[in-house]
Parts: sequence; C-alpha cells; structure tokens
Amino acid sequence: MSLKAKKASESFSILTEFVLPNDTNTLGNLMGGRLLHWMDIAAAIAAHRHCGRVVVTASVNNVSFNQPIRLGEIVTLESKVSRAFNSSMEVFIDVWVENNATGEKKKCNEAIYTFVAVDQLGNPIHVPELIPETDAEKRRYEGALRRRQLSLILAGKMKPADATELKALFL
Repeated sequence: MSLKAKKASESFSILTEFVLPNDTNTLGNLMGGRLLHWMDIAAAIAAHRHCGRVVVTASVNNVSFNQPIRLGEIVTLESKVSRAFNSSMEVFIDVWVENNATGEKKKCNEAIYTFVAVDQLGNPIHVPELIPETDAEKRRYEGALRRRQLSLILAGKMKPADATELKALFL
C-alpha cells in the first residue's frame, strides 16, 4: 500500500495550559507527571495528524526537566513529528513557559516520544514518510535514525554491528 508522504509542517501540535494549584507540588512547581501527561497528549496529536490513524505511545525516549515551571505560568507545548519509520513515528516536544506578569517566553524543557500507528485491532500499520523542510527539521530527521538504532540496541533488537548510522559517528 502506498501512502502519500507528508511535510513536517503538517505533522505538528500546539497545546497551551495554565499551571493551576492542583498541577503543582508543595514547592509550587508543576509536577513532572502532569507535564509528562501534557507532553503525551501534544505528541499524540502530532502523530495522529501525520498518519490520520489511532496512535499509541510506544516509548518516552528522553525527557529533560531543565527548569521548574511555577504556579500561574503559561505552558506551551510544541510537538512535531521528526521522522516516520515503518509503523512508528518519533515526536519532539519543545516546552515553553510564559511568565504571565511580564509576558517573557523561554524554552524550559523538551522530550522525545515514539508513537506507533495501529489498526482497529491494535496491530501496527504503515505510516506515511515524513519530508523535513527546514534546517532544524532536517537535523532532527537525521538524528532520529541514530536515536532509533541506539534504542533498538539497548532493547536487544539490533546488533551493534548493524547500527550503520551510529558507527558512522565514530569512524
């Protein structure tokens, strides 16, 4: 079955949330679990927009909690599919915080999730190819194969000798 490739600019999601008292810990900071939940939603929407199918979270590959997010701040999550493989898609999530008093915005966290498209029975199905357009999209696209190979090696599903993209970094 041939699927029409999609541009990276078509496979994105933006989610904005206010940090409310029920979202915070005893220090008045956004709980990490709540941020992970928001990331999962934003990333799932981007993956769904890419393939137009039901998607499930396969893994949370990396999360960087670089700075705390405070009660009352506005959080914007920008997620974008960085690469599509056979049935899986790598999704980058950039987290921005906006101070509601000053309006200052800064990037505070990021994450990489992997989603798999599934049919009505939960079986993996093919997804369209992704076409990166900007320089940043191209860098993330190229890095996605190395990250995938590393994950497969760590999971015991690929032999290190077969990870050609990873080996190329060291030769």
